[in-house]
Amino acid sequence: MSGKTGKRRRLVFLLEAPDAKEVILMADFNKWNRKTHPMKRDEKGIWNKTVIVPLGRHEYKFLVDGDWWNDPRNQDVCYNQHGTLNSVIMVN
Repeated sequence: MSGKTGKRRRLVFLLEAPDAKEVILMADFNKWNRKTHPMKRDEKGIWNKTVIVPLGRHEYKFLVDGDWWNDPRNQDVCYNQHGTLNSVIMVN
């Protein structure tokens, strides 16, 4: 899932959502900007996005057709300022 690039790592985020029309990777490393990391769907309905991420702890979610989803492949979560959960990843 990662490759080294100095003080950053290349990560591939995946989400199975075959019926979704749009999936966006939202995270602290992209300032939760919905225009920064739109994801692409393959023929099997798996959405993916490769990004270069700084080292450290990061929170993220997927915005699926306007609804917030946690990463079902990642059980590491934390509460956010809205009282809901974000997925958490450590990049080192």
